[in-house]
Amino acid sequence: MRVIVGISGGSGAIYGVALLKVLQQLNIETHLVVSTLGEYVTQHECGMSLEELKGLATYYHDNKDLAASIASGSFKTDAMIIAPCSMKTVAAVANGLSDNLLTRAADVIIKENRKLVVIPRETPLSSIHLENMLKLSRLGVTVLPASPGFYNHPQSIGDMVSSIVGRALDQIGVEHNLIERWGE
Repeated sequence: MRVIVGISGGSGAIYGVALLKVLQQLNIETHLVVSTLGEYVTQHECGMSLEELKGLATYYHDNKDLAASIASGSFKTDAMIIAPCSMKTVAAVANGLSDNLLTRAADVIIKENRKLVVIPRETPLSSIHLENMLKLSRLGVTVLPASPGFYNHPQSIGDMVSSIVGRALDQIGVEHNLIERWGE
């Protein structure tokens, strides 16, 4: 399996970091692309440099490199997850603005009818945000807000993060044991 992981500038870089760690443990090929603000937020919230983040991915692509492999539909990928997905990135993807590699890769995933999952992290949501997410949903994109459930009684922030990462992996068909399934 080959998965593109995008990290944009919304708060919640912990989701992207956790996703990369799990995919690395599962030996799944990852192609990482990080926006400028995604790099900043990852450093600010997780204390992790871009170099450390790169170490969690199989391949890293600079966000300015629109000639990267993941910018082409002929480069076969299985899915893309943007975690977190800022409202700027949501708007760009919803409206086909492929002005950087992150949004171009998402555009390619949509046009090739592959699985795209966005994990928006914003509150409150304006009507503009909601309309852009609705537009993505109508295009077949999974909009998976970073809203963990509490029915499994999480004991830590890590448990809450794992629940969101697990749900995102469910959406792209990756088997994992991150979450306790209801009724099991």
